[in-house]
Amino acid sequence: MSEIDWRPSLPEAVVALIVIAVGFVEAVVLYAITNGRVDGFAQTLVVAFAVAASRRAPAVGLALVWVLGLLHVRFGVPIMLVEFTLTAVFFGSARWGRSATVVMSALSVPLAVVVAFVLHQGRTIFLHLLVGGSRVDDVIRQRPTLELALSLVAMLLVAAPWPAGLVMRSLDRAKVSRASMLAAEEAATVARRETDHIREIVELRDQQTRLARDVHDVVGHSLAVILAQAESGQYLDDTERLKRTLRTIATSARSSLQDVRQVLSSTQDPATVPGFDGLIAGVRDSGHEIVATEVGTPRRLTGENAAVAYRVFQEMLTNAIKHGRRDRPIVTERHWTTTPADALMIEVTNGTEGSGCDGPLGHGRGLDGMRRRLDEIGGHLDVQAAETTFTVTAIVPARDGTR
Repeated sequence: MSEIDWRPSLPEAVVALIVIAVGFVEAVVLYAITNGRVDGFAQTLVVAFAVAASRRAPAVGLALVWVLGLLHVRFGVPIMLVEFTLTAVFFGSARWGRSATVVMSALSVPLAVVVAFVLHQGRTIFLHLLVGGSRVDDVIRQRPTLELALSLVAMLLVAAPWPAGLVMRSLDRAKVSRASMLAAEEAATVARRETDHIREIVELRDQQTRLARDVHDVVGHSLAVILAQAESGQYLDDTERLKRTLRTIATSARSSLQDVRQVLSSTQDPATVPGFDGLIAGVRDSGHEIVATEVGTPRRLTGENAAVAYRVFQEMLTNAIKHGRRDRPIVTERHWTTTPADALMIEVTNGTEGSGCDGPLGHGRGLDGMRRRLDEIGGHLDVQAAETTFTVTAIVPARDGTR
């Protein structure tokens, strides 16, 4: 069983003990003056409890103040000097109380002043003020000026702690608001940093994905061409044709190595991307029959679109070489359109005996890579498999920002 920590309540307890000690001394004096009146002891205990509750339970302390006020008004209990410590209740109600407590304390302060004034100056003045008696001036003139001034000062002392508490309450709220604002700004700064960090990670992974796709396309295409040339070279008896095939293999390997270096160093400029004719010539040199047609008015692709179109066409030819039948030609068509959009449609068809491409229809690594490339520039990829043919169609926007 854990011990109760009384330290947070220690200041209130000390103040309450001081109030009890001073109040009991005053009560003893009052007892002696009034010949046996013991009200002062009960008043002292009520005041002590009210002062002790002024910080942690200001509503309770305010309720005890009202109890004292009723005792004074109803039973004529005299005001004790120790009751001036009740100003701590007014201060606590304004600073730490809830909204209802603040409102009630605002009403209690003037009421307490009126009660104190009436009980101190005598009921006669109060009654004449209510009825408008003609002897009011005479009664006031009978009171010494100094006594009246002291009474006014005492009333100000009773009323002053409440606005002071209200000011402290406003300062506390302003401090809390400032701290909350600073915390919100700090949280926003942290969130921005985390967002920037996440964005950097996403960009890095995107670059890695692009690099992997580029290397896949370059190496896959070159190896497919080299493999086809090497296989056809086994059956060549003519020395000159064999040398030409070997030169083609060397050229393809050299070109592939250069492309890989450009990809790894990120120095490839879309403006320097090789043309489609080079890819067609490489496939033709590998021994595959290829039929290439171009429809419409050719236009220069701009920016990233040129590189995407080249890589997509390269991957189409690679898949056609790897998975197509060698006894049937690869058919390519480039169709330049102006309606409904200015775009280039690339279509590659090859003969096949199965599903045709690297994996199930539409789910191969090469097809996924082509789709991602085209999606990034607002293009589209379509795959159609028939019983003996496999057709891949790509729509490449002719200009950047088509999406």
